[in-house]
Amino acid sequence: MTLQTEVESLWERYAADEVDAESTTASEIETLDAFLAALESGEARAAEKTGSDVESWEANAWVKQGILLNFGLRETHPREYGDVTYHDVLPLRETDDLADKGTRNTPDGTVIRRGAFLGQDCIMMSPSFVNIGAYVGDGTLVDSCDTVGSCAQIGEDVKLGANTLIGGVLEPVEDAPVVLEDGVSLGAGCRVTSGFRVGENTIVGENTLLTPRIPVYDLVDEEVIYGHLPSERRAFTRMVESSIGDHDLFAGSAYKPAVVALDIEDDTRDATRREEALRE
Repeated sequence: MTLQTEVESLWERYAADEVDAESTTASEIETLDAFLAALESGEARAAEKTGSDVESWEANAWVKQGILLNFGLRETHPREYGDVTYHDVLPLRETDDLADKGTRNTPDGTVIRRGAFLGQDCIMMSPSFVNIGAYVGDGTLVDSCDTVGSCAQIGEDVKLGANTLIGGVLEPVEDAPVVLEDGVSLGAGCRVTSGFRVGENTIVGENTLLTPRIPVYDLVDEEVIYGHLPSERRAFTRMVESSIGDHDLFAGSAYKPAVVALDIEDDTRDATRREEALRE
């Protein structure tokens, strides 16, 4: 049996209430441990790109099932992180492999949960958090006060500005998680949630909320899209008139947030050059 078939078989038994945390065998725990190791090595990923555009990402349901099994089939234990005692079903990820990769995690609050992948030459500034199932590609910067949610897929040479939230999509297992493709740059305070996908080399202005419920006005292809930003765009938040119209509680028209996407101008790339010095 492959690791995938072992996980799928165990999931079927778990869904049928044939196994729980109190009855889990040593062999089943071994399968769960092997699964976490596959996540941390990058051999297993929660989602994969199946086509050429940013819309073509699909979830690997069996990987999400494996993550949920690690929650459902393990018991919670007290654990130590520095001077703090916390309670969880899993310890934090071992970081001995990061030095060989050239990846840095600064002290006092860089938390990497088991089952998270970090590539070569990454930078994790404290405090920051990377959750189980997340994939962080080579050369990516996770800045201070950033959160990378469960199963989020972050490409190579991505910049996450300070205080950025990358949401996680663990359930339902068939739904693709948040995706940031190679070369994406998010300004400080951005939020990307609910499986939103950002195409390659797109630059997003600070404090922008990207979620499938907010329209993207793509002025390059002259269309309104939901759920993704195309590649090679410069995007930022603007307020547009809402269908709510006038209301007794406020004078004049109501407005709602929207994202405007333009062509990337050559000089906007200059703003990302300073990050190269951090990785040299």
